[in-house]
Amino acid sequence: MYQKFFGLKKSPFSLIPEPEYLYLSQHHKKALNTLRYGVFQQAGFTLLTGDIGCGKTTLLQKLLNDIKCDVDLGLITNTHPSFGELLTWVLRAFNVDSTANDEAERYRVFKRFMDKRQLSNRRVLLVIDEAQNMDIPALESLRLLSNINDDGKCMLQIILAGQSELLEKINDPKLIQFAQRISIESHIKPLSYQETKDYIGHRLSVAGGRSDIFSRKAVLAVFEHSGGVPRVINNICDLAMVFAFANDSGVEYETVMEVVNERRTGGIRKSTSNQTSHSELDITEMLGFRSNGSSSVNTKSRTLITH
Repeated sequence: MYQKFFGLKKSPFSLIPEPEYLYLSQHHKKALNTLRYGVFQQAGFTLLTGDIGCGKTTLLQKLLNDIKCDVDLGLITNTHPSFGELLTWVLRAFNVDSTANDEAERYRVFKRFMDKRQLSNRRVLLVIDEAQNMDIPALESLRLLSNINDDGKCMLQIILAGQSELLEKINDPKLIQFAQRISIESHIKPLSYQETKDYIGHRLSVAGGRSDIFSRKAVLAVFEHSGGVPRVINNICDLAMVFAFANDSGVEYETVMEVVNERRTGGIRKSTSNQTSHSELDITEMLGFRSNGSSSVNTKSRTLITH
């Protein structure tokens, strides 16, 4: 709708993860390098966590796109409480056909698959996204599955990615053996004010537009009301550009506040409320207006399995 008005080739703030728009903050760079290190070092378990909308799935896509061809990838997404038999999903993730009717036979099928990969000098990487939805029995089954690495070689590598609740589950005393097997972990935090500014500018530039479409006060308003969460930033910025187009103007502080007020009157709660830190409040006052108590933040072989 507004692309031509702002001189853009495409929409810069789509909610669909797109690798070309990837912006690496300090925490995202650290997390990506940690994931790469885990794959390179053949870590048994690698853990990636972060709040909703902070970019975990986008980082995983970047990682998987960069992995060389000597790795068989199995990706499971959209797990849920009624996940069912873990091995059924694992076999599907690696596109392994099986008519097994019980867990023991499914394990034998998977073991044969792993043995063939080892003979071909190929590594096997299982990635489970949205892992916070897995219950404790499913996570314990995953630990038991990793016992396949019992001959001094890491035949199966596993990356778990999920929201912060995943940490709470792993810290449950029932999963102490599972927790001890996690050799590498990383947590993604929301963007800072400067990173939010750079993030907005980056996405506008990739879309073919100017990086100054949003005024300085507009950027700070986006940060204040998004908490630095990329997905929420995209949501606010996209609608702000629609409003600016309708008003035949650039995106100003008032434009963003119009979006924020529109979201507040809606029935869907799209973000959590956080307290504004003193340092960020100082930024607000420096730019000439006071915080109104709104939210802020302190800080290739592949099969896709969805449900």
